[in-house]
Amino acid sequence: PWRLLRMLRSLYARHTSVDVYHINWLQCALPLPGNGTPALVCVLGNDLKLLRLPLMRFFLRRALRGRRAAICPNADWMVEPLREAFGDVAHVQAVPFGIDPQWYAVQRTLPGHPRWLVVSRLTRDKIGPLLDWAAPLFQGASRTLHLFGPMQEPMDIPHWVNYHGPAPPEALATQWFPTATGLISLSQHAEGRPQVMLEAMAAGLPIIASNIEAHTSLISHGVTGEICHGPGEFTESVNHLESPSTNRRYGEASRCQMQRQFGTWQDCANRYVAIYRQLLAPSNV
Repeated sequence: PWRLLRMLRSLYARHTSVDVYHINWLQCALPLPGNGTPALVCVLGNDLKLLRLPLMRFFLRRALRGRRAAICPNADWMVEPLREAFGDVAHVQAVPFGIDPQWYAVQRTLPGHPRWLVVSRLTRDKIGPLLDWAAPLFQGASRTLHLFGPMQEPMDIPHWVNYHGPAPPEALATQWFPTATGLISLSQHAEGRPQVMLEAMAAGLPIIASNIEAHTSLISHGVTGEICHGPGEFTESVNHLESPSTNRRYGEASRCQMQRQFGTWQDCANRYVAIYRQLLAPSNV
């Protein structure tokens, strides 16, 4: 980490003609030069863990003080803790990411046998209780579970799980999402707002998800997906969403929500441009 901070400090020092610093991740704001140049800092869910480290709030506040600053988490649920930590030295405003148009263009055809997808980095926190809760439903059944993502922690994958390794977005958009029953995420990880979940919803997939804030702030239970607190609810949700009429209704609601709430990456860029203008305005509040 310190090597990265030294590299960033050198990079900031080389670029002196900057109107606004656009910074991804809170820790990358630590080496900002004390030149008063405005800064927009994007924040993901995992960044909040940084605030638990000793003196981290102090050093981040010092980096932001004396300049116009905006802290922009990609999900609403992070706004309050960030305002509590930095509200007196920075404007805190959620800025949702956009979604590539290819996901909105997906046309779904429900498969004859239910086919559920999990797209995730493979760590214990990201997978959560998935393998335990899903085993009674998928082992020896006609429905199938397909798991995509890089193996980042050693993990035994049961034989009844179809593990495909990492998958490029194009393969998901053209080969898997069009014939999937839905997306499952039982993550216990400190998520911000999982981009793959936005993409799946834009493609018209209903979601089954664990009860963490990153999921409950995005999914309307009983409308665009279902939030599960335990294995019994998970079983009910799988069976419920395998009804074709229910599945289509949830999927259509998911796509409409994504179009209305998030739009495309161009819409996201426009949201950032509006904040740049606020930071550069002569009478910024």
